[in-house]
Amino acid sequence: MNNISIFGTSSDAGKSTITFVIAKILQDLGVNVAPFKAQNVSNNAYVCDDGSEIAVAQYFQAQVLRVPTSYHLNPVLLKSGRGSSASVIVEGQVLASKDVLTYYKDLDLLKPAVDRCFSYLDEKYDCLVCEGAGSPVELNLMDKDLSNIYIATKYNTKIILVADIEKGGVFASIYGVNNLLPKELQKNVIGVIVNKFRGDLSLFDEGIKIIENDFKISVLGVLPYVPFNLGFEDSQSLKNYAQNSKDSIIRVGVISYPYMSNYNDFEPLIADSNINLEFIENNISLDKFDMIILPGSKLVIKDLLWLKSNGLFEKIKEYQKTILGLCGGYEMMFNTLDDKYALENSIACKEEGFAFIDDEIVFEKDKVLKKATYDIFDCEIEGFEIHHGVSKKYPISYERDNIKGTFIHAIFDNDNIRTKLFKAINNEYKEFDFKVYKKDKIDSFISTMKEKLDVNKIWDSINE
Repeated sequence: MNNISIFGTSSDAGKSTITFVIAKILQDLGVNVAPFKAQNVSNNAYVCDDGSEIAVAQYFQAQVLRVPTSYHLNPVLLKSGRGSSASVIVEGQVLASKDVLTYYKDLDLLKPAVDRCFSYLDEKYDCLVCEGAGSPVELNLMDKDLSNIYIATKYNTKIILVADIEKGGVFASIYGVNNLLPKELQKNVIGVIVNKFRGDLSLFDEGIKIIENDFKISVLGVLPYVPFNLGFEDSQSLKNYAQNSKDSIIRVGVISYPYMSNYNDFEPLIADSNINLEFIENNISLDKFDMIILPGSKLVIKDLLWLKSNGLFEKIKEYQKTILGLCGGYEMMFNTLDDKYALENSIACKEEGFAFIDDEIVFEKDKVLKKATYDIFDCEIEGFEIHHGVSKKYPISYERDNIKGTFIHAIFDNDNIRTKLFKAINNEYKEFDFKVYKKDKIDSFISTMKEKLDVNKIWDSINE
């Protein structure tokens, strides 16, 4: 059985969602399938079952398919670093912090890790659905492309193109990408999926004829635009969330600093009709909010300095209602933050925090990567840790009056702690089962997309 590559005809075309949709359809047909992405660029990461770190998109795809999570699903992950550098995570562990130019020069050194992971999964599964990255035909970068051209060429994958019609220029993007692909890959293109169509799908009937008759590319489906609100991979997808908050009774403000990470912490709150969630990017009044959340951060001290420079630091310091810090936001709550090894900054430095918590955060070289059951705020919850900062006095969490903080991510996925926190703010808060919501949302989304896809065409192509 052939493996599949999912290529976008542009960035943010919907590759991550199409990857799990195609994979789940194949799984329901009896195929043993797994997701894969050779290289991802994201500050949004999860800790796997094996204690390694991968991008959230591949973790989420694996969750949908209920396959074990490990670094094999995403062997190379890049996270924002200081200056023009990036933190390079290979096979689930931090390898180095490299300047982007140096990273590209050393790219060949990463190919063996990609090959090991691909081969490992290829032996275990009938079919790998391999998500590409950005556009596969950035001509000046094609020799540096691990996720698209490298995988498709070396492993002779079948290719599905995904085009975002919402951006405009859909015909040019489809025609251009297909014709700029290397000739040996063009013959492997199964067809194109036109994604994110708003309105009556029949309005694109003529478009289908043009693509199929003039471009000689099969249209595998025209998919409607459906807000999903799960598996956010980056800040851009996060800002496109749709929330039904007309009946909300609690207003929550999340401080959206430049290096915010782990946006998925807030998916349960976006889904929660009790909550009106707002991301705060400017120095505005905080009086209207019932809770302020300091989220995770890839570069904590830089984000702390951003808060100080725009005046939000003082507003948060004076805020009298509930303040919750998560991971990087939790670290900001301490007296001082000491980056003694210059892990986040160009030189070793120490910065004063909010001083809500009487202890110091020290950034240690060894990153804490842990997935476990925890007891915080008198609740037993499931979550994970992913941080360099360490507190000797309060290694997991802290709670006093209106100040609450923890290193644990995914706390709102747990109904018990979410209910406890928000009932304390408003006793009218109505609890809901997020796991049931999530499953129903995923099932409904896949079902809607499946109805519009030429599943037989895909099936026949991977079985050639």
